Amino acid sequence: MSSHHIIREKQEPALLIMNLDGFESENLGQILEWSPTVIVHEDIYDLADSLALKVDGVLTNNPDFFAQENTRIILTDTDPLEDCLKYLVGEGYPAVNIITKEFTLKDYALFVDDIDIVVFIADQKIFPVRSGFSKWQPAGESVQLLHEIHNLSTSGLVSKDEQVLETEKDGFYSFTFDQPFIFISEKI
Repeated sequence: MSSHHIIREKQEPALLIMNLDGFESENLGQILEWSPTVIVHEDIYDLADSLALKVDGVLTNNPDFFAQENTRIILTDTDPLEDCLKYLVGEGYPAVNIITKEFTLKDYALFVDDIDIVVFIADQKIFPVRSGFSKWQPAGESVQLLHEIHNLSTSGLVSKDEQVLETEKDGFYSFTFDQPFIFISEKI
């Protein structure tokens, strides 16, 4: 068997589903296409099960939670999101996609150096970038800045308001700034 037939565990980002409200099933299907490790919050376990998702882990404070066979119970006491990110980092996952209903910078900032994070909320894709980040986008795409940024300099973008920028034309846009990282949001 040649090496390209070997599927390596943890090669794809894990998928943490905290909430599916407003998230398109087509987008979920695209994320699931590569068979990631799927972890769900106990509140949506039944929904995930009804969607016939193979759930690999459940975030719960109940050690006796009833789940599918071979589903790991990931115990959490106060902060399920933080506990799951600690679990994924501890297990050596290089990346995680998170589907949730809200974004709070402090929930993710401590993990930026340990795991690649992409957060999906309805039709938004949120992720951290470092100074010097650049990306190709078609003209007219919006990029939202999710918090205060020190000494921001951009190219390929025009400002729509204090936090929303738009690509000027088809091509690369870029950011430089005086912080370790910033979080931005794009439409999906």
